Amino acid sequence: MFDYLVVGAGFAGSVVAERLASELDKKVLLVDKRPHVGGNAFDHYDDHGILVHKYGPHIFHTNSREIFDYLGRFTEWRPYQHRVLASVDGQLVPIPINLTTINTLYGLQLSSPELEAFYERVAEKRHPVRTSEDVVVNKVGKELYEKFFKNYTRKQWGLDPSELHSSVAARIPTRTNRDDRYFTDTYQAMPLRGYTRMFERMLDHPNIKLMLNTDYREIAGIIPCKETIYSGPVDAFFDLRYGKLPYRSIEFKHETLKQAQFQPVGTMNFPNDNAYTRVTEFKHLTGQKHDHTSVVYEFPKADGDPYYPIPQAENDELYAKYKQLADDAPGVHFVGRLATYKYYNMDQVVAQALTLFKRIKEQRPAKRHGGGGWVTGVDRSSYGAALNAPSIVSEIATSISSSSLGTAIGSKILT
Repeated sequence: MFDYLVVGAGFAGSVVAERLASELDKKVLLVDKRPHVGGNAFDHYDDHGILVHKYGPHIFHTNSREIFDYLGRFTEWRPYQHRVLASVDGQLVPIPINLTTINTLYGLQLSSPELEAFYERVAEKRHPVRTSEDVVVNKVGKELYEKFFKNYTRKQWGLDPSELHSSVAARIPTRTNRDDRYFTDTYQAMPLRGYTRMFERMLDHPNIKLMLNTDYREIAGIIPCKETIYSGPVDAFFDLRYGKLPYRSIEFKHETLKQAQFQPVGTMNFPNDNAYTRVTEFKHLTGQKHDHTSVVYEFPKADGDPYYPIPQAENDELYAKYKQLADDAPGVHFVGRLATYKYYNMDQVVAQALTLFKRIKEQRPAKRHGGGGWVTGVDRSSYGAALNAPSIVSEIATSISSSSLGTAIGSKILT
């Protein structure tokens, strides 16, 4: 008899499993249909010995010292501040748009106060602000919107920005200084030996039994478990009763090159050229020294693994129906991006998982926002700093098998 069946070995499931096992001495069965732990944050060494993220770049950043320290129990950190350049009008300029971006693009020598006036002059005020197009045009005007956002959004979402909710672009910063960091969080770092090693250490507990390559439905009713922590797609849990929740997916094309460096920064965005949206060179992220380098090209597409919930009003309405079912599901706790149909940053998923654990520990149900076991947000008192809203255009994720997982890889076994 297990106390908990945890479905999904990504951030949400792994954090809850670790806390239940370590702090409450609960017996946990952790199941994942993939052949590895770590979910989309899984990384591995490719055939040339370069550490890569199979599902695209994952850059950790947070304003929460508590979350940073919690994950720090399982990894040493390598300081890293991510920088992105966008290819616009034949030039490479910083994104988010800053003082250097505007001066380079237009051949100007504006100061920070003059740039503020520049934004005010070119902005086209829209009221009310309903769509992503409204947000950007309201901030920086039509020309910069078309240079940086319009076509990138069309590639990323398969929709025009005028068809997407304002939340997609609402928190994309526009800077008046020369700060070219993609994130400005207090804590920005990468796991020194990779995400997979961090997850392996997190789950290295005698109370946690791991089954990989396993659909949890295959063992439901066979291996007894008192309660369930579910981090998979909420619509799939209910057999698509109201139809499939729409997601945007990504195809990742990995390449290893016979050169030490391919591009000047970790990620290059291509708003207007090429079918791909961005290219990431992993050695910038990991700090690895190697005479070869590995990059990944990202091609957004409609079908495939679910990555980005599509933020439209009709999708919110469909999700609300599934949320009601989840509210009423006895003995099941829903947590994570897929289970709550939200694109959270990694630290936000950790915060949500820690909040769920805190509620379980206190032996009281989650707020009726989410029924008996539904967690839709983050405990603001403990993990408020993690509530910086996610940049939808930021991260995506990673996967492949890890030799250190031994015989659990590629087989259904209890370890």
